[in-house]
Parts: sequence; structure tokens; C-alpha cells
Amino acid sequence: MRRPILFALLLAVRSNALVRFHCSQLVTERLDPLVTPGMVPSPHVHQIVGGNSFNATMHPEKDMPGESTCTSCQFTEDFSNYWTAVMFFRAQNGSYKRVHQLGNNQFTTANGGLTIYYMQDAIYDRAQKSKVTAFQPGFRMFVGNVNARTLEEAARFRYLTYTCLDTFVTRAPETIAFPKRHCKEGIMTTLRFPTCWDGKNLDSPDHMAHMSYPETGTFESNGPCPASHPVRTAQVMYEVVWDTKPFNGLPWPEDGSNPFVWSFGDATGYANHADYVFGWKGDALQRVLDSPCHFSTNCSEYGFKLQSIANMNKCVQLPVVDEDIDGWLPALPGGYQSQYGPTAL
Repeated sequence: MRRPILFALLLAVRSNALVRFHCSQLVTERLDPLVTPGMVPSPHVHQIVGGNSFNATMHPEKDMPGESTCTSCQFTEDFSNYWTAVMFFRAQNGSYKRVHQLGNNQFTTANGGLTIYYMQDAIYDRAQKSKVTAFQPGFRMFVGNVNARTLEEAARFRYLTYTCLDTFVTRAPETIAFPKRHCKEGIMTTLRFPTCWDGKNLDSPDHMAHMSYPETGTFESNGPCPASHPVRTAQVMYEVVWDTKPFNGLPWPEDGSNPFVWSFGDATGYANHADYVFGWKGDALQRVLDSPCHFSTNCSEYGFKLQSIANMNKCVQLPVVDEDIDGWLPALPGGYQSQYGPTAL
């Protein structure tokens, strides 16, 4: 799908927007309208947040704000859907148990979910001096490699990381493989999407080719976009806090290996990935990015409506796929077993 570059957007005013907000859990089930549209169930379990028009088939022309009756995100004009795979604990007897998420700091009463950032510069630079273009209706993207089982295979996606939370606010060091030790307060995954758009395609066959990381350097270092992808967008970043605490007292593998595994079988952590389908109402995202709004603590001062965590928690969907994903399971939903080496999905 192609649309012309909107050059007016490239001239957006400078702002101070570094937007951080939370989205409570909408639903956890085997649906993936981006990678396997229309397939019910999809191959592996995902945890989804955002607008409740989420379904197995989401055509690019879908009016997500118009078809949603609520959103589990804090901004009431954000009906986008954000999702990741689900983490499981693998017991010594070969059974699996789902790892639930926790609300991130400042959002501890949220029903799991994930914290979203839209950034114009480095997260630590509150001035946010750069100009970025908001996504448009029909835009979607994917980041990661579900087949990666080695460091070399994951190298392209070094911006997908893990932090072992010794305290609830620990944010370093970051690794691109699962932590191999007990994490006192859980494991946080951080997923950073590419920030350079080709200016034409709202999607691509692999859901990645229309986007690129900077040609040199990084988004945070203000690295330039390549000529093939000249339009600088906000960096979309997810933080997900996985509550691994209940498993710290259980027997771990005797060889010292990591006991956690993604819902599609990856036990290395290298195949971490995430999906994004844009669904902000009208020009709301561009207005947020063009405002002096910083985090969600003062965004309401600039005319943006934020809902309470209690109301975010109320926006839920019943799973379409009827299966047990919360008991002790002999195999991962979809029949996967843990995989350390290459696997075909």
C-alpha cells in the first residue's frame, strides 16, 4: 500500500513531547492479525493491549477508532493495538506455566499489559528537540526474528533487550538473551522499533522493509536516516515487566540454563519480537508529538484526555480461542516444545 509523503508533516514544529503511558491487558490468546491474518488460532500465544476492535483479521482500511468501544490505553484517543509473545516457565518435568505481566512503575495497579513510549530523541533528553512524523491510518510494523536462536541471528535486532530486575526500577544492564539467574523483581523486556520510514508504504510483505533503523549510529544519537527511508518517525518502544517471582522458589534446570521460554518455543530469548498496528484517532498522535507534553503527567494540560487505570482495566475482550493457557501444560499452546536451536515456524 502506498501513499505520497506528506511534506507538511516533515515541517512539524519542534516540541518537548516524550510520551510515556501504560496500556492494561486487553486479551491474551492465539491471534495475530499482522503475521497470520485470519488464522484462528494463530500458531502461538500473544498478549495484546489497546482498542477492543482487535480481531483475527484487521484489514489496513479498518477504522480502529470507529469500530472500538474502548481502549485499554491511558490516552483515550489511542485505539492502536500493541502486542508481544507470552513468556512461560518450563519446569524440570517438562511442563509449562504462563508468566503473567505486572503494571510498570507508576502503573502498578494496572492489569498487566505494557508501557508505551513515543520518543523524538533519547529517552534521557527531555528537551526532545527533533521533528518527527506521526504514523498514518493503515500503518503497521513488526520487529524481531522468530527464528533467531543465536547471537548472530539476533544481531540485527539488538534493540530488543532483557533486564534482570534486582529492584523494580532497575534498568541496566540490558542483554539480548534471557537472563540466566534469578531476578528478584522479575524480568523486563524492552522492544524498540525502527524509526526511519520510506515515506510511501504503510506496510510491507515482511512488515519490516518499509522501516529502517538509522544509517549510522542510533536513534538516540540522532543518527541519520538512510536515503531509502528518509522520513524520521517517533521511536515506539515497549516495556513489559514479566512477573517471574513466583518461579524463583521452584527447581531450575540443574545445568544452570534459563527456565523461561517464549510461547513459540524459543528458550534462548534471541527471538524476542513485537507487533504494532496504528490506530490513533484522527491527528491525535501528531498533536501529541507537536505539544510540550512530557510523559503522561501533564499531557492533560494540553487538551489530551487520559483515563484512569481503573477504566483502562475495564477494557477487556473475551478470548476467541477456547483453550487453557494458565494451567500447568504438557506443551505450549499450539504444541510447541522448548527450542534452543533453529526451528521452522
